[in-house]
Amino acid sequence: MKIELQPFQRQHLKGLAQTLNPVVMIGNNGLSDSVLREIAISLDAHELIKIRVQGDDRVARVALYEQICDELGAAPVQHIGKLLVLWRPSDKQRIVLPKNKKALKLASQS
Repeated sequence: MKIELQPFQRQHLKGLAQTLNPVVMIGNNGLSDSVLREIAISLDAHELIKIRVQGDDRVARVALYEQICDELGAAPVQHIGKLLVLWRPSDKQRIVLPKNKKALKLASQS
């Protein structure tokens, strides 16, 4: 089950993801069970992660992105070039999403 984000929530997560480095790399062999497990572990540990995908086929990257989100119950945040950004809340809740646009503006001003 994929998580749906409001546009202002996605904007907030994109801002947080700017300073992140990719924690998982998907090579030319594609999405194996071990890679999917590593992504799940990283999401549990960090909530917001970047994944680097090798290969030049954009359609294949989009399909991988959707497959990962569907199988792991993560929210797609951003797909830019060969980088995928995913978010999934964990039990410890490290990232608090803004409830509305006004809360996002207040958070960015402080």
